[in-house]
Amino acid sequence: MITAFTLLLACLALGVGVARYARPPIGLAQALNWWVIQIALPALVLSTVPSLKFDPALWFLVLTQWGVFFGAWALIAFIGGRAGWSRATIGGLILVTGLGNTSFMGYPLLEALRGREGLQLGVVADQLGCFIMLAVGGVLVASRYGGAQVTPAGMVKRVLLFPAFIALVVGVIVGQLGGWPETLATILERFSITLVPLALFSVGLRFKLKPQRGQWGPVAIALSWKLLLAPLLALGLALLTGVGGPVMSIGVLQTAMAPMISAAILADQHQLDPPLANTVLGVGILLSLITVPLWSLVLP
Repeated sequence: MITAFTLLLACLALGVGVARYARPPIGLAQALNWWVIQIALPALVLSTVPSLKFDPALWFLVLTQWGVFFGAWALIAFIGGRAGWSRATIGGLILVTGLGNTSFMGYPLLEALRGREGLQLGVVADQLGCFIMLAVGGVLVASRYGGAQVTPAGMVKRVLLFPAFIALVVGVIVGQLGGWPETLATILERFSITLVPLALFSVGLRFKLKPQRGQWGPVAIALSWKLLLAPLLALGLALLTGVGGPVMSIGVLQTAMAPMISAAILADQHQLDPPLANTVLGVGILLSLITVPLWSLVLP
């Protein structure tokens, strides 16, 4: 676990260092993200899902991710309305507070802290939980607070055609048929292992922390929900409903992940207070490297 976590930090730090001192090619981060999203992430899903044993308790992994998003929407809209925040600020904070980095940061952290089994369960929480909230809830927030227009058919198409979602469906079918042939399974695994170093290196390349005056109050509220209150509520739900074991632990850990990079990008695209959204993202990534391992220590 120590070696995996050290690799995680090293890849992130290397990206930060290269961006600052090495003058990387323009568009390097975008190119790496393309590989991660189009090749490495689907390969990981195809590699891990066929061996995943589905049971009724997996609902917890999905429902908690949806709860993080809608809970953030209710909390930020309530506080923001009374504090006099602009609609752009409220919309941007909902996005980065409600959507977690359950893939780029989540997968490496889960593998480091909970091994391959934790990674398998993390894929379910990410693809059926957080990604659907990005594709549906994220678009709804952008439309409501930023003026974007989108049709229900457009949202459905976005979900169904996402490469990792297609891989998830294929992986479930292959699992029911007995799994991949050994050679193909090895190929998929080799592609999938590129995800962790390249994803974290890409995060490091784009990492920015530029806090401005007046931002720390909203930042504190946003990250208190994302890193503390949301996982606490998820833990409470697990205890109330009898969910335990790895499903409970991974579900809680995925709710505790840092804000999603794509959420900050979406906020930027729709002019939903990008400076504040990026500050929440940067501070959240740094804090999550401490808070997520602490959560893992107190979970079974």
